Amino acid sequence: MFQGLYTALITPFDQEEKIDFPAFDALIEEQILAGVSGVVVVGTTGESPTLSHEENSKLIERAVKISKGRTQIIGGTGSNSTSEAISMTKRAEKSGVDGVLLVCPYYNKPTQHGLFLHFEAIANACPKIPVILYNVPGRSGVRMEKETILKLAKIPNIVSLKDATGSCEQLETYISELPEDFSLLSGDDALTLEMMEKGAKGVISVASNLYPKEIQNILSLALKGKMEEAKKEDKKWHDFYHSCFLESNPIPIKAMMAMAGKCEEIFRLPLCPPSEKTRETLRSFL
Repeated sequence: MFQGLYTALITPFDQEEKIDFPAFDALIEEQILAGVSGVVVVGTTGESPTLSHEENSKLIERAVKISKGRTQIIGGTGSNSTSEAISMTKRAEKSGVDGVLLVCPYYNKPTQHGLFLHFEAIANACPKIPVILYNVPGRSGVRMEKETILKLAKIPNIVSLKDATGSCEQLETYISELPEDFSLLSGDDALTLEMMEKGAKGVISVASNLYPKEIQNILSLALKGKMEEAKKEDKKWHDFYHSCFLESNPIPIKAMMAMAGKCEEIFRLPLCPPSEKTRETLRSFL
């Protein structure tokens, strides 16, 4: 079961906009030292839309090699093309990755039946790899509904769901109907503890890129049943959580990581550096 803190890792680039592998390696090591449950590579925060399929696979393979089993590695292998998602998932599986994160197909706006067929096809093509579904309508333009989620949860290797819908309302209608070994993960740092009170098992976090030890401490408290203590700690971080989304993710978190000397502040277009107004606010959190 996937549970605890998973960091949605940024992808560092050098001055030529190529992947900065030494910086990437250092970020993985920092996450491992902080004791996170795992790292998600080439997800939204990893700027996956601007990476080639070859770069996607190289980053996943690199993370597995660096980790050496010390933390779980989840590879983002989703696509709005089912055949492309299957191809990338197969390659990730060969690398020894612990699971894959599959985003809802974006732009082409499939029906609920189309969503089911898409994820079913990938799961059936790679039956040995654990799958985390990624419901993020604000990015993909389509929301996976309760009935679709419950149908997909019956497929043996679909074992988790990252919920980034921005609300706990839908969650309450179906979480009790999910299989016992199916884990729901928050996709929004600010909602993590609220979701965990309703049955979620952890978070795929943006904030923990910069503060993995601190966010890990909050998750540890929550998983131990010390929810009031976790809430007290979590409250201190809510302004920071919101700062991570002052502009499109991962612009704010990557800018702060650069300010902290952990990477270059380099984005691939159409992402770009934050405005000076945003930058002033971000500096205050360092």
